[in-house]
Amino acid sequence: METYVAELSGLKRGRTRARLAAAATAAALLITGIGAGSASAADPAPSATSVGGAGAAGTFGTQAAPTPINALYGVNSAGTLYGYPPNGNGGLDSRIWSGENWGPVKHATQVDHDADGLSDGIWAIDSAGGFSHLAWDGTPVSAGTGWQIYNKMVSPGDLGGATADDLITRDSAGVLWIYLGYGNGKVTGRTKVGGGWQAYNQITGKGDLTGDGRADIVARDGSGTLWLYKGTGSRTAPFSARTKIGTGWNIFNNLTSVGDIDLDDKTDLIARHTDGSLWLYKGTGSATSPFKAKVRIGSSGWNTYRLMF
Repeated sequence: METYVAELSGLKRGRTRARLAAAATAAALLITGIGAGSASAADPAPSATSVGGAGAAGTFGTQAAPTPINALYGVNSAGTLYGYPPNGNGGLDSRIWSGENWGPVKHATQVDHDADGLSDGIWAIDSAGGFSHLAWDGTPVSAGTGWQIYNKMVSPGDLGGATADDLITRDSAGVLWIYLGYGNGKVTGRTKVGGGWQAYNQITGKGDLTGDGRADIVARDGSGTLWLYKGTGSRTAPFSARTKIGTGWNIFNNLTSVGDIDLDDKTDLIARHTDGSLWLYKGTGSATSPFKAKVRIGSSGWNTYRLMF
């Protein structure tokens, strides 16, 4: 199977080459553990309200992670997974086949466990409510059950002040929850962030948008207004009050961030237009205006993906 090696510069080059190349080969092996039979094959696991982990809350420290650099992944209606690494020229390279049998997967997000800016695997929720961790270089591990209560899952980065990425989920009542990551694929029990998040049809984030070293998220409401939620570094109140950063965003049917696409050490945002074209909003690092004007990085055909992460 062909693998792609991204052309990058600086200290991250070798590490990113190895990780993106490994992703193309490892995902095909990992995905067999989260197929239609995963619910019956999974080991017994705690419920969604108390997903297990090693250690205690006191083990969490404080450290800012580097700007994430990851491939963009898409799952089509046939359940095939494709990856698009950054091409080194401000866009995405041609797609790489990365796995099959992703039909049961409803939500997925990349996760960095060791704060090196590169994803170490994927957290995923399947149609049976199983929550799984898929390490790029390991085997799929069941990390919980009962997760069908959630209709959104995002790992923006370190939200609680530790080195590992954390996880946020939204339930059907519009309540947002945070799970702290232990750095091994497991998470703590959940903590309520707040209600009213059903107002948003898109929620995403991967890294720092404002230049303060903390992971942030953006959310789009039903009117097409985009809002910024700055990270605070507190696991009990991970986001500050929202700030309006734009209108007219309802021309897009998907907003996804996987980190830095144009390799300028700032987190970017990928937006898919309703006509199937793909656009990049390059990050500025400014809280008042976090994105530059959009740039087209894909002409058409991106509506083929029902899931992007």
